[in-house]
Amino acid sequence: MPEQLTNAAEYTVSEIAQAVRRTVEENFDYVRVRGEISGYRGQHSSGHAYFTLKDADASIDAVVWRGSFARLAFKPEEGLEIIASGRLTTFPRSSKYQIVIENIEPAGAGALMALVEERRKKLAAEGLFAKERKRPLPYLPRVIGVVTSPTGAVIRDILHRLEDRFPTHVVVWPVRVQGDTCAPEVAAAIAGFNALPEDGPIARPDLLIVARGGGSIEDLWGFNEEMVVRAVAASRIPIISAVGHETDTTLIDYAADMRAPTPTAAAEAAVPVRSELIAYVDDQGARQRMAARRILSNYRDRLRAAAAGLPRPADLIATAQQRLDHASSNLLAALRHAKQIKEIQLARVTSRLSLSTLEATVHRARLRFDPVAARAEPAFRRMVSDRRLRVDNLGKLLLTLGYKSVLARGYAIVKDAEGELVRGKQFLAEGDALRIEFADGEVPAVVGEGGNPPRPLPSVKPKKPRSSQERDDEQPDLF
Repeated sequence: MPEQLTNAAEYTVSEIAQAVRRTVEENFDYVRVRGEISGYRGQHSSGHAYFTLKDADASIDAVVWRGSFARLAFKPEEGLEIIASGRLTTFPRSSKYQIVIENIEPAGAGALMALVEERRKKLAAEGLFAKERKRPLPYLPRVIGVVTSPTGAVIRDILHRLEDRFPTHVVVWPVRVQGDTCAPEVAAAIAGFNALPEDGPIARPDLLIVARGGGSIEDLWGFNEEMVVRAVAASRIPIISAVGHETDTTLIDYAADMRAPTPTAAAEAAVPVRSELIAYVDDQGARQRMAARRILSNYRDRLRAAAAGLPRPADLIATAQQRLDHASSNLLAALRHAKQIKEIQLARVTSRLSLSTLEATVHRARLRFDPVAARAEPAFRRMVSDRRLRVDNLGKLLLTLGYKSVLARGYAIVKDAEGELVRGKQFLAEGDALRIEFADGEVPAVVGEGGNPPRPLPSVKPKKPRSSQERDDEQPDLF
């Protein structure tokens, strides 16, 4: 069969893939695609995110590069319907086209509300919204911490309302209240206030207010982020949530200890009215003074009533005074009468007394005393003799045990120059002065001195043993 001739150009697979890629990228360099996220498993180890966008009839692969993922206001979540902005490109290795996403938006308020509701149920199941976790607000906080934008009208409204009601110290932690960095800044501000030391240079607040003005759900989305809700729930300082207007609701409203409809209402809930407190204190003081006066008046009336029932002091002593006057007037006559009675009694006793009676009384007394005296005198003498004998025996014992008796038996006492006893030769040196005490006196001596050699000691003849009778004669009687 003859070969067909053609002038069609030949392309490699790579050339075809690159041509298709250029065509797609040139015609779809910026697109907005609406679809539901499917197959999302979180960020890859490289930091990129891969998933699929699908609708009822088709699907397209999607990729979010690591740099773009960090800038996303809304992070991709499985099943979330979004509007993805980016550009279309191809992946030559598998002949597929895909969208490179640079921004993600929820597909309408309904999708956002569904996401908020799903997140609310998840956090509520963890107990972060339980009423038991909520703490009472301090009645009169000394320091109030405000987490909000420093340039908006919210902080001015709060400061103005606090100034009107009860001026107090306010510490502002500036944050962005919308945008990509809103949630991490608010969470860091709450954690930073809790980390302040109580006695540090910056006063630790007694109450926190997280505030923002009204806006759309997209504007308030930072206060629905999970990190902010967890920071509010973990705060040790009571928190008032004042985000948006009265109809706006965010997730931190459930986690806060109190929700205020507006930032101004949060300032009103934070402190009482100073003028009302002053009036209340004045009223309580007036009531206390009135009560004190009433109690004092009541006690005064009771005292007067009691005093009216008491007798006069003059009446109390009048009767006793009368008895004293009567006794004093009768005293002289009573003394005379008593003297007469005693004289009569003495005369009667004297008439019964005589010399014989006295002698008989003395004789009877002597008869009773003589036997006692006869027995007492020998007993006294025996007692004195026994005491004298005991004293003599003790004296003999003292002489026997004393060192003088030892010296009398031929011993001597060696003393140094200061009169202290020398208890051994190791305490002596050549030339030391000594005093030697004998039974009949003391003599001086010097250790080792003298030109003449020492005389030999005379031989001592052994003494004849004494009989026991002789020893008994010389031994003092101890008893």
